Amino acid sequence: MSLPAFKLLRPRTLRQAVDYLARHGNDLMILAGGTDLLPSMKQKLFTPAYVMDIRGVEEINGIYVRTGAGMEIGALTPLSAIEDSEAVRRSYRVLHEAAMTVASPILRNMGTLGGNICLDTRCVWYNQSLQWRRSCGFCIKKDGDLCHVAPGGKFCWAAFSGDTPPALLCLGAELEIAGPAGIRRVALKDFYTKVGDARMKLERNEMLTRVFLPETSSGWKGSYMKLRVRGSIDYPLAGVAVALKQSGGPVERARVAITAVNPAPLLVTAAESALVGRKIDEHVATVVGELAAKMAKPLTTSGLTPEYRREIVKVYAKRAVLAAGRS
Repeated sequence: MSLPAFKLLRPRTLRQAVDYLARHGNDLMILAGGTDLLPSMKQKLFTPAYVMDIRGVEEINGIYVRTGAGMEIGALTPLSAIEDSEAVRRSYRVLHEAAMTVASPILRNMGTLGGNICLDTRCVWYNQSLQWRRSCGFCIKKDGDLCHVAPGGKFCWAAFSGDTPPALLCLGAELEIAGPAGIRRVALKDFYTKVGDARMKLERNEMLTRVFLPETSSGWKGSYMKLRVRGSIDYPLAGVAVALKQSGGPVERARVAITAVNPAPLLVTAAESALVGRKIDEHVATVVGELAAKMAKPLTTSGLTPEYRREIVKVYAKRAVLAAGRS
């Protein structure tokens, strides 16, 4: 499959990138690593008039420890840099573990943190060639008005399948977004819409520039576990992130998040009360697993059954809690 025709833009500064967005935002797509965008363009899921390659914008690339303020990570930072960062491993363990699981080493060298956060939602009825989708009458997410996953419904259930966002949710991350109107900052938990065909609150003339990790979640224990068909490369079909603040005694703070089983990554809000004030044991971990499974709403968006994916969320949440407690 070949790429559709487009005009390539290559800004060297953030200001220049924002200027391109102001002029061409409705007809432009951003390319960072390209590991998700380019295959989708070959499938004719996207046919933008302009593609803006931001790899030359060095000011949004890099990992910086800000004393007293936590950590700042540029949206253009490769996932391999997060994997290789001792500062991330030491202070934000759950993010380090999540980044290590993304795809393969070669793809982590290309893929970026911002790209993983803004990853398009996926579905077996959507991520196909144009010919295949045409034969099925298309779907709500692209060119049609029918949801093959939930026939009769008008809601897109395509699943969000990024690995780092659930870890970032557990850490209380915030995002910096740039556009013609200036810079704004938003909590990651408020960034996603929970709708498969309009997944995030990002205007067409805006771009994600930086991720901020607060000092208050530095040093938390963490674990991330994911289900995928091929262990060396695939997107998650279910994933669980756990982060705990614990100093030898009962849990002081805790967050649990899930991915790949809903149209957005979600915090398991009831998990904190199930963990705080308790020591980690089999019973506590089992309770958290049950709570995570209740929030998971997988449908037939992948080759595995919804029932199996929901059960895996329960199992992996329990295992991740126990693993975080030991870390």
